[in-house]
Amino acid sequence: MAIDHAALMRLRFPEREFHWTERDTLLYNLSVGMGREMPADLPFVFERGLQSMPTQAAVVAWEDTWQERAGLDITKIVHGEQRVTLHRRLPASGTVRSAFRIAACYDKGPGRGAVLLAETVLRESGIDAPLATLLSTVFARGDGGFGGPPGRGPDPHPVPQRAPDRTVEIDVRPEQAMFYRLTGDRNPLHVDPAFATAAGFDRPILHGLCTWGMAAAAVVREACDRDASRLAHFEARFTAPVYPGETLAFDLWFDGAAVSLRARVPQRGATVLDHGLAQLQVPSHSHS
Repeated sequence: MAIDHAALMRLRFPEREFHWTERDTLLYNLSVGMGREMPADLPFVFERGLQSMPTQAAVVAWEDTWQERAGLDITKIVHGEQRVTLHRRLPASGTVRSAFRIAACYDKGPGRGAVLLAETVLRESGIDAPLATLLSTVFARGDGGFGGPPGRGPDPHPVPQRAPDRTVEIDVRPEQAMFYRLTGDRNPLHVDPAFATAAGFDRPILHGLCTWGMAAAAVVREACDRDASRLAHFEARFTAPVYPGETLAFDLWFDGAAVSLRARVPQRGATVLDHGLAQLQVPSHSHS
């Protein structure tokens, strides 16, 4: 069924309340690779002085049923890009109200799909000022040609042309997707070999948001002296799948308060994250 653009943009989604605990934060941190460099990673894996990763904002209010309500062909949906902006430090536990909306929908043409921008604003209970703003770019491959406006979403961040200032390699553990799915996204694509084969993959793939979280963790380690509150904004585009057991190489470019990023799987010569940008702020020295 073709997208009805006017009806789609009129859709309203009720605010929902979500709660997360220190246990959820510990699980998220472990699932994106924290805890491998001890004792330096201790603030991310020990409840005393526990830090949350800013990218955890993408899962504390996990909700993907909007795609069905929007009338999209969910078998052909691809997560294209994810952005998060932290307006304040994400606490290690808390309660938020989640306000979701479809910010835009662009028609790429018949056979070329549609691009949707999905925005989520998180507010702490009793506080009107936003805690975090998330923007997802969703590529609906089966829904183009509905007569909607042309467009493509936000411009991607241009990664510098010079050689990276630093490259760090991190192994993807064989069971990493099994841990990450416990943070909210239980799509069987990431654990069931039969489902993955039916979807066109040799075996289950890692969640794109897990790779994204691992990239942010690399920035926190390499550019923030493990002070996660310094990471005020993070974005990257998903360009290829990652398989558990592979090694990721994160290329980093440092330009003042901006860190550009690209992630590769050297064994396959594949770029799996591109157009990455981390915007940093001055140290807060507060992890309470």
